[in-house]
Amino acid sequence: MSSSVSSQHDQVLVEENSFARILTLNRPKQLNALSFQMISRLLELFLAYEEDPNVKLVILKGKGRAFCAGGDVVAVVHDIWAGGWRAGANFFMKEFSLNYLMATYSKPQVSILNGIVMGGGNGVSMHGRFRVATENSVFAMPETALGLFPDVGASYFLSRLPGFFGEYVGLTGARLDGAEMLACGLATHFVPSAKLPMVEAALCDADSSDPVIISSIIDQYCEKPSLKEQTVYNRLDVIDRCFSQRTVEEILSALEREVVDQRDGWIFATIQTLKKASPTSLKISLRSVNCFSLKLTLLLQYQIRVGRVQGVGACLAREYRMVCHVMRGEFSKDFFEGCRAMLLDKDKNPKWEPSKLEHIADTTIDRYFSKVKDEDWEDLKPPTRSKFNLPPYVIAKL
Repeated sequence: MSSSVSSQHDQVLVEENSFARILTLNRPKQLNALSFQMISRLLELFLAYEEDPNVKLVILKGKGRAFCAGGDVVAVVHDIWAGGWRAGANFFMKEFSLNYLMATYSKPQVSILNGIVMGGGNGVSMHGRFRVATENSVFAMPETALGLFPDVGASYFLSRLPGFFGEYVGLTGARLDGAEMLACGLATHFVPSAKLPMVEAALCDADSSDPVIISSIIDQYCEKPSLKEQTVYNRLDVIDRCFSQRTVEEILSALEREVVDQRDGWIFATIQTLKKASPTSLKISLRSVNCFSLKLTLLLQYQIRVGRVQGVGACLAREYRMVCHVMRGEFSKDFFEGCRAMLLDKDKNPKWEPSKLEHIADTTIDRYFSKVKDEDWEDLKPPTRSKFNLPPYVIAKL
């Protein structure tokens, strides 16, 4: 066995148990950050299990205190420095293909989110049918602080959260606990971590791919967690007022008006978080574009909001265009600066360029959504799904 194949197998542990396959992300020292080898192995396994009639469901979990802290962007940056932007594009092509496969999978996927689940970790869990949170769960999409944007299909799953909660979560990188994940719909179940072994054992004995049966099994071990008194989920009225605005500048102005009215520490902290993030990333994530349909006139104001009326494949294809432009660094090098400041040098003092929202032209942001001008570049081509008998909840995503 070659070293690369050995690495793939070491980074994703496989347990064959009755009718289930339990896959464990196994890079605990890196908080199970997704390497290219790990993504490739997951893609290979999910494709194989879909063809295998003996596999009724797939359970995905992480080793250690994290489910998955995201994609290994430090490795991506090093690969780009060594081999050019296409090395980064290849990473995201493979990752987004895996995300699409999971979103359109014909068999139930149960993700056990017992710990940190951020960035790319959400891409390999939120698209699956069942997402089990615990008292240890910590969700976030922190990309705007890294000079990136909520990707891995986030424009699909964040846009389907209540009100404008998805805009808030995507722009600020706010952290949510397991109870908040359940309340907003990011998690489908909440199970105390002590009961997880019993859940796994019961699922492995289930000779069924019926999501109703799978859900009923998990339900037997569920508890209804209480939201903390200071939970951000109790701020939905303020979030809806502010994050429904058309532009990032208008969102900040709306938040500042709330501070004047209420002197609220949470609102002040939200403003500071937005002001520390990459202005270009914020604009990309909340991009204005007019789109008119023959039957219905829609103002598709924001990157996240565009996802409300698009299938998961269209969302991932758009995000792939965007991420390729980010990897190229033609319009902004904020991704590389963000990784330097937050992950490499760790001085937490990125020098964004441009440094202010008002210095970024709408025409520049528009370019992130255009095809890459490179003769060898192609749009995302996710795995073909037509030959599988997809259940209704999958068909609804297409």
